Amino acid sequence: MEWRDEGVILSVRRHGETSAIAEILTAGHGRAMGLVRGGRSRQQRPVLQAGNAVQAVWRARLEEQLGTFVLEPMDLRAGAIMEEPFRLAGLATLAGLSQLLPEREPHPRVYEALRVVLDAISDDLVWPALLVRWEMGLLDELGFGLDLSRCAATGVREGLIFVSPRSGKAVSAEAGAPFQDRLFPLPAFLRESGVAAPAADIIDGLKLAAFFLNRHLFEPRGVPFPEQQAWIIRTLAERPH
Repeated sequence: MEWRDEGVILSVRRHGETSAIAEILTAGHGRAMGLVRGGRSRQQRPVLQAGNAVQAVWRARLEEQLGTFVLEPMDLRAGAIMEEPFRLAGLATLAGLSQLLPEREPHPRVYEALRVVLDAISDDLVWPALLVRWEMGLLDELGFGLDLSRCAATGVREGLIFVSPRSGKAVSAEAGAPFQDRLFPLPAFLRESGVAAPAADIIDGLKLAAFFLNRHLFEPRGVPFPEQQAWIIRTLAERPH
């Protein structure tokens, strides 16, 4: 068995004295794991870092085996990300959520969107909003997408400023006014095409996504939501607006 694909490294763990096991999200083969022989060498260690984009060759005698990876660098951005705690928290959140995807099940839209966020990770005014959009896309890809196109109560498509925590559907200003203390704010950038947004809207978006990710993906597994996202929210809240 053999396949070739591009991917982004999600995690790496030591295996024996000289090797490592890499977990990557690939464009056409989904989340995959494999043994990298010599992965702890001086040559391989800069490549085997979360966030780096690589060309991967996976080989195994049988499809269900762990298999081995040969990884060649495409975009080694991890070093620069690790020097910036805010961006590192973003990378850790992306990697942690990507690990929820079923192993070896292709999700090309999630992969392509992940590359978009990582390509923008050097711009702190852009990537947090892209992270929110990516999280919303992940929910949609896994069958838990929110319906932000029309009001859950009236069906209107204008004046949508809330989201119902019960249904995951948008609610208009008029219909939601009596219940606004029980509804999530709907950030304007999630209804528009722009990539930048005020910090307050991004915080609202991160809290909205986290609520539904936690409900549908983390709580059923009995695991906590990645703490890095809460750190991103706190950092955004402390920054000058």
